[in-house]
This record gives sequence, C-alpha cells and structure tokens, in this order.
Amino acid sequence: MERQTLFVDVIVPVSIPNLFTYRVPLELNDKVCIGQRVIIPFGKNKLYTGIVRNIHENAPSAYSAKYIETVLELTPVVSKIQLKLWDWMARYYMCCIGEVMNAALPVSLKLASETKVILHPDLNIIPENLSEKEELILDALEIQGSLSIEDISKIIQLKSAQPVIKKLVDKRLVMMEEELKQRYVPKEQSFIGLHPDYAESEIQLNYLIEQLEASKRSEKQLNVLLSFLHISRQSQREWIPKKELLADENITESPLKTLQKAGVFLIENFEINRLSTGEEGQESKELSPDQNRALDEIKSHFDKDKNVLLHGVTSSGKTEVYSKLMQEAVEEDKQVLYLLPEIALTTQIIQRLKKVFGDAVGIYHSKFNPNERAEVWGRTMTNGSDKYHILVGARSSLFLPFQNLGLIIVDEEHENTFKQFDPAPRYNARDAAFVLAKMHGAKVLLGSATPAFDSYWKAEEGQLEMVEMHKRFGDVKMPEILCADIQKETRKKTMRSMFSSFLIEQMEECFKENEQIILFQNRRGFAPYWQCGKCANVIQCSRCDVSLTYHKRAHLLTCHYCGYSQHPPKKCGACGSSELEMRSFGTEKIEEEIKLIFPDKVPKRMDLDTTRSKYAYENIISEFDEGKIDILIGTQMVSKGLDFDNVGLVGILDADQMINYPDYKSFERSYQLMSQVAGRAGRKKKRGKVVIQTTNPDHWVIQHVIRGDYISLYKQEMYERKKFAYPPFFRLIEFTLKHKDEHLVNRTAEAFAKLLEQTFKTRVLGPDKPLIPRINNQFIKSVLLKFERESSANRVKEIVQNAIDEIKSDTQMRKVRIIVNVDPV
Repeated sequence: MERQTLFVDVIVPVSIPNLFTYRVPLELNDKVCIGQRVIIPFGKNKLYTGIVRNIHENAPSAYSAKYIETVLELTPVVSKIQLKLWDWMARYYMCCIGEVMNAALPVSLKLASETKVILHPDLNIIPENLSEKEELILDALEIQGSLSIEDISKIIQLKSAQPVIKKLVDKRLVMMEEELKQRYVPKEQSFIGLHPDYAESEIQLNYLIEQLEASKRSEKQLNVLLSFLHISRQSQREWIPKKELLADENITESPLKTLQKAGVFLIENFEINRLSTGEEGQESKELSPDQNRALDEIKSHFDKDKNVLLHGVTSSGKTEVYSKLMQEAVEEDKQVLYLLPEIALTTQIIQRLKKVFGDAVGIYHSKFNPNERAEVWGRTMTNGSDKYHILVGARSSLFLPFQNLGLIIVDEEHENTFKQFDPAPRYNARDAAFVLAKMHGAKVLLGSATPAFDSYWKAEEGQLEMVEMHKRFGDVKMPEILCADIQKETRKKTMRSMFSSFLIEQMEECFKENEQIILFQNRRGFAPYWQCGKCANVIQCSRCDVSLTYHKRAHLLTCHYCGYSQHPPKKCGACGSSELEMRSFGTEKIEEEIKLIFPDKVPKRMDLDTTRSKYAYENIISEFDEGKIDILIGTQMVSKGLDFDNVGLVGILDADQMINYPDYKSFERSYQLMSQVAGRAGRKKKRGKVVIQTTNPDHWVIQHVIRGDYISLYKQEMYERKKFAYPPFFRLIEFTLKHKDEHLVNRTAEAFAKLLEQTFKTRVLGPDKPLIPRINNQFIKSVLLKFERESSANRVKEIVQNAIDEIKSDTQMRKVRIIVNVDPV
C-alpha cells in the first residue's frame, strides 16, 4: 500500500505574516502531531525550532516545500487551546504568529542554532602546503571533532578566525555545520537507597547491623546506616537526598562510600523539581462576615456564567477571598492562574499561598532562569500527580499550557504593567485573560481597590458583575491623608532638601511609636537631570531627546531609554560655564538625604536599580517585614499589594509629577497610584497616616484621594472621555514610525496618515512628535486612530493593514519601521 505524502504548516519564530509549509519524510508520518516541536531549515543554511500548526496533504503552490529535519519529541509541547490563543493574539494585536511564539515559549524550549566547524567528511589526506594556523585548526578538529568559531579564534590567537576558516572551506578541508544545542538541562540530585537485598529482607538488614555493632572499626558506618534508616522510616521514603544525610555533622562522605562499595547502599542521580519547597499545605484562615458575603456573591455570579469585578478597598482581605476560590477549584482538580502586575508582589503572595496549597503552587516570571521556566511549563502541562494546580506569575504566565483551567484571577487589574509595550505582541494580559478563559470554559475574577475606569464601565454596562468590599479587615480605619504645601514651605524656607518640615515632623512621630515608613517617588536615580545655572542648558543623551539621569553610586549620567552612559561633564557644553546643578530628585538621592536627616535609622531602596538580581525583591521585602529596615524608599513597585504590619506612615514626595503627565489617563493613574500607596499605611494595628507633598493641595484629584472618592472622579472622567472620543467609548490604535532619517520619517508619517484619513477622516490624529521624539538615534512620529466601539474591529484592521502594505510597496518608505499598538494603555 502506497504511503501518503504529508505536509505540515509550521510556525517559525521570526516576523513573517504566513506559516511555512514543509514536507514530512515518510518515516516520520506516524510521528508528527499538532503542537509538536520540529527542526526545520529556513533561509540560507539556518535551522529553527518550529511548532506544527496543521497537518495535511496539500503541497504549497508558490514554492517547493523543504523537508522537516526531525521531530524533537513525540508529544506536543503546545496545546491546541494555546495555538488558538496565539492565532487570536496575532489577529487582534496585528502582529505575526511567530512573534507570539517567541513571547510564549520559554527560551529553553527553543533551540539555539550555533555555527560549528567540522572536518570535511571527504577528507582523506591532509595536504602539505598549509599555513601554521591552518594546521593548528585541523589538528584541533581531529581531537575535538567540532569547534565553534570562538574556540578556533582562541586556538590560533586571532580576533577574527573567519578568513583562515574560509581558506580551509575553499580547500574542502573543513565545512560548516549548523549544530542544534538543546538548552534545557534537567536538574539532578544524588539520592541514596538501600540495596534490594537489605530493603526487602529485615533479617539480612538486622544481621548487617549486628555485624557493624560487633566491629569497633565500623562505628562510623553504623552511624550512617542508622541515620539513613531513621530518616527513611520517619519520612516514609525509600530514597533520600544524599545532602540530607550528610547534613548531620556526625556523618562524613568516607563511611558512606565504604557502604556503597560493600553493596549496602545504592547512589543514583534522579531528576528533581527545581522549584519544590517541600512545604505541606495548611488550612486557610476563617473569613470575616464581609469576606464571606463577597465570596458568596462571586460564586453566585460564577454559577450564572458571569465574570466578576471585585472592588475592595485596600486591606479588605481580597487575597483570602481569592484563596477560598482557589481551594474550591483545586478540589475539583482544576487549575488556577493568578496574574499579578509586578514580580515584587509574588514574594508575599507565594508565601501566603504555599501555607495553604504547599507544592501545588507554581511560580512563573522573568526573574526565573530558563531551566526553571521550562520546568514550570512541563509541570503545568502534565496530567500526573506532580501537576501544578495554581500558577502565580506576571503577564507571560498567560501563555502556560493549562490542561484544565477553571479560574483566572487578575489582581490589581488596573495596573498598566499588564500591557506589553515592546516587542510584539503588544498584548494586555488582563484583556487576553477573558479570551483564554472562554476557550477553557473558565471564569475570570478582576480585583482592585481602584479598578481601571474601563473595567468599572464594563461592570456598569453589565459586561461584568460587580462585587464590593467597603471595609478593611478587622474594621481598621482607612488611613488619614494629609497634604504638605511645598510651595508655601519653599517660600518660608522650611523645606529640607526635598522634604517638607511637615513630613519630617510626621516621620519623627512615627519613629517615636516604633513604626516603619514608606516613601514613594516614581523616579529612580539620584537626580533626574543636570542643568547649567547660567544658560539653563540640560545635559541630554547623545542618542535620545531626553535628559540623562545621574546615578551617584556609579557616578554616571545614564539614559533610561537606550542605556547610554557618560561621566558628568565639568563644564556646560553650550556656554562653557562650570555652574552645573542637579535638578529634581530620584530614589537614590532620597536615600542619601534620609541618612543625613535620620542617621540612626536604616533606609533601603526598592527600585529597578536595586532589584536586578533574582532574590532582590524577596530579600528587601523580608528585611522590611522583619523590622530590619526602618524606611522603605521606592518607585511604584512599593504601591502594589504589599502587606506589612507595622507601617505607620506613607510619604508621597512629588504628587504634581504624576498629575501633570501629558496623557488622557493621567488623572486616573495618579489617583490609583496615590490611593494604592496610601493603602500600605496602618493595615493591621491602627489607623495609619499619609502625607502628600504637592504645590497644589486643592487640586481636585488630590482632594478625591483625601476623601477616597473614586466614584466622583470616575463619573467626571467618563464625561470627558465620551465628549472627546476616548476609551471606553471609542477604541484606539497607535502607530509609531521610526527611522534614523528624520525627513524620511516625516514624509512616511504624512503619507500613512493621509491613507488612513481616506476612510476614517477626522478620527485620525497626527502625525505628531511624541513626548520623546528621538530614541537611540531613531526619529519618531506617532499617528493615533480612533474608531467607534460598535465598528467592526476586523474591518478596521483590514483597512489599516492595506495602508501599511501600500507604504511598504514604496522602495524608500518601506525602510521606516511601523509599530502597531492596539489598545495602547
């Protein structure tokens, strides 16, 4: 019987619009399946890991299909539901599915294509007329088999080995090989177990113990054996980790090896879970009447197939409500995705969830190394007993291969960090969560003390059900919010650096009560910019139209956009004056000033600069929780859901900078940020205080924060947004055009805007210069498209894509990069 010829459509991890079709070798016909990783040739001599999307018998008409090289495993690593989510994401956010694949898969599940040099297979006799360096390369290859170009450079002591290698290739003595290297390396650990002769026979084991007891020279061996038996029987484990046995100071490696040689012990390396803590789950806490009411309402809405927005004030105990819902999902053998906006939050949340669910909780975020991420991926996809039931993570955890997803919780759902800005796909994890939940038949719970206005509007419109929690747990009062007028204090000369006398007084009162303080400033670094005192020139990045930020510890002026750094100049580059002054302040300067004002107190920063290492968040939060830190200074990561018992005061040092940011959501975001950071005060023992430093204490946003009046601010903002055609009443697509040639960017942006105006008329805004019109030597123009919520989004995107294609058909304008951002936050 003639075997059928199969073809597969493969997702290639590059930015191309279409899938590529490959032919399946006959011997692999029974081994290919959808969602499987395959090695495919692509371009010139490149090999990629692709994902099989479709299997069929139709050869492509536009090109001759190449053969897939091999399959990497016999089972899929991506589920069919995941592939459906990828398809939706590529369509909705107007990107390529290969870009979605790159964002979705852990790096360890993608193979690295690395150029290797090997001896030519037809090489029989090495010619005599070779240079010394050519002979060195061939000698090394005879020993090693293959070498990377980097290795060859070291051997022949040349910075660039390519010219020498090219000569050897031309002489057909060596050839290039695209060697695929599997990145994921399972973690292994040495375990000790009894030989079956002793494990299965109590008589033989007792006889061995008697022999060791009778011999004075075997005392150490006897200790090892008895310790092993004690640990094994107490924990009911046949195999125990070698390091656990050696943890006893009375046990050494030597008698252990003797018993191994004598055939008493077997020592084996087993693959282990990198992320296991060994913790057992415990009972969760009893809920308050208000929490029980909220829980019952949420479950009632879930029973009616409705998704829910939980609007609960800070410290109302939303996490305990989440925990109860998770518990019920786990009891039904369903998985839960708990999405958080910041890695900083996972430390405290994980500690709380581990106490209830033990090792059923998995963690997934960017601070984990590739092997750990691959391991979480595998344990999410398995149906075995070690499957993760609860996955906690930042936005990328949305891509995990859930098998039986029952509930998605999006905590602090108002945060803009759920939106990916760069690279594509520029998705919003909160919005995509609804799509993923629908595919699985799961429910979504959004939670926040200050919900996104879009989410609150959806609840008012009936697209979500609303559940509210107005009381703090334990009936603790909401914090008292006070203002410090820094304009008035500056006039009276009572300011001390960036601190008002009022804030310093409140800090002193707080320390008298042995309480801790959080200071919030949404700028890192020491000073946001240096300015000339004579001509007012600001030192800017040479590659971006933005001021450089001074970092005192490194003594560098650094660009937070492109990473460019330089030492501070001694003179102004414009007028030559040496009167250079630091302006404004960041978290690093606050830390230094605090040490001068309160020399006996311990301050600590929590910002991007101090939390680059894997456990930095955890260490800072743990030290603050244990009272080792008196003052925690941070950017917005200190505002999100952190729960400390002993915070008596929160200081917001520069409210004006948030309120005056040029964005249609600035009032909403500043209210959310100030309310959230204020909520860190007085969460357990007593009412806390908040001091907001501002030049305008009567500003209506600040007054809303003081009163805790979310609803009035929401209604006013909704009126404005409806009037000026902004979300949620209209939808937005933002286009960013970039190129190093400013004239070409301007010309392309004008042409692109005119193409859109043919259909959308006055709904097209721009082209305009953005707030920062040049980044990394790329000039930028932006175009904004508004369209009615009732319009067909698919039809709008089709028109947009046609306009982009028309621009790309021009040989000059196609050089300009057009970035599409659907639903910009």
